[in-house]
Amino acid sequence: MNQHHVSFWRGDVGRLGPVELVVPALEVVPVADRSSRKGAMVTGDNIPPSTFTGLPYGGRPRLARGRLSVAGRDASFSRRTLRTSRGGRALRVWAVGREYRYREEGDRRHHVLERPESRVVMTRSHWTDPQTISGSAEGAVDSVDISVAILFEGVYTRNLSLRGALISAPGRLMDRLGD
Repeated sequence: MNQHHVSFWRGDVGRLGPVELVVPALEVVPVADRSSRKGAMVTGDNIPPSTFTGLPYGGRPRLARGRLSVAGRDASFSRRTLRTSRGGRALRVWAVGREYRYREEGDRRHHVLERPESRVVMTRSHWTDPQTISGSAEGAVDSVDISVAILFEGVYTRNLSLRGALISAPGRLMDRLGD
């Protein structure tokens, strides 16, 4: 029997109520693809569902060949892998008519999701296997912003920093050679 280690975090997000992040979210990956893809999923009573699937790394989906869905709609993202600054390496996300930037801030436990009107800062208790995930919001933050910010805490994004990119380079090279 093939058993998976599933992590999940539950909590309340102010007036939006309960929210849950599940990694790997087996229900978002077709059974035939579960050996080659992993998924993450955010759900909540007043939070639009968001999902991400990608190539696996340590039980989490990586950005490589990733697919993003926000509020039941396909979304897209891009990144510039050859940039050296954190801002230059930020993930650009287009979802439900909005453009976001998601980047590492400070150290690998802190991330920021921002758009012109809002900013959500997320913090993990540990970068690889956090016991807790917390966040704070500034500006006109809504349930979509919260959903996307929490979702990316379940995605392997270490390569958004230059050091993480250097560590990830051999794996990315092997992925490209496998195509």
